[in-house]
Amino acid sequence: MDKSINCRQATAADVPAICELGQLLNTIHHSARPEIYTAATHDPSRDAPHWMSFFERPGQIVFMAHVGEIAAGFITASLSAGSGPLMQPMEFVRIGSVCVAQRFWGRGIGRKLVQLVQAWGIEHGAKDIRLAVWTFNTPAIRLYEELGFETRAFEMGMPL
Repeated sequence: MDKSINCRQATAADVPAICELGQLLNTIHHSARPEIYTAATHDPSRDAPHWMSFFERPGQIVFMAHVGEIAAGFITASLSAGSGPLMQPMEFVRIGSVCVAQRFWGRGIGRKLVQLVQAWGIEHGAKDIRLAVWTFNTPAIRLYEELGFETRAFEMGMPL
């Protein structure tokens, strides 16, 4: 039986589930860039202060996806404003993290979460949506391109 996917705005009570799901982000990023990202942990509450911060500052949102009663994914986003002498003044949304439990990959959960953030941004007057994605994260890149995101810039770095 195929359980339906339900998405909703998260609350601080969801932080333990977000910490658990976030271990996948730790694993994927650490395996590709261990010099930058920490490994997953046996104590996911280690990451609670990071995820809790999204509920403590205005202009930020977290959405959760559930399949039945199971927390299947989440997305974080924040409102920002571009300004300065070289930039058009513009309100925009910056997506921070997108995570879907591996067992639910391919079910459209990431797509639904991004679409929720898009609608939230429009509701809050944003004119653009932005995110950063590592080149090693090809499944995420494919999703973002399917949703209409375009590569606008490359961030480059090197160890010192």
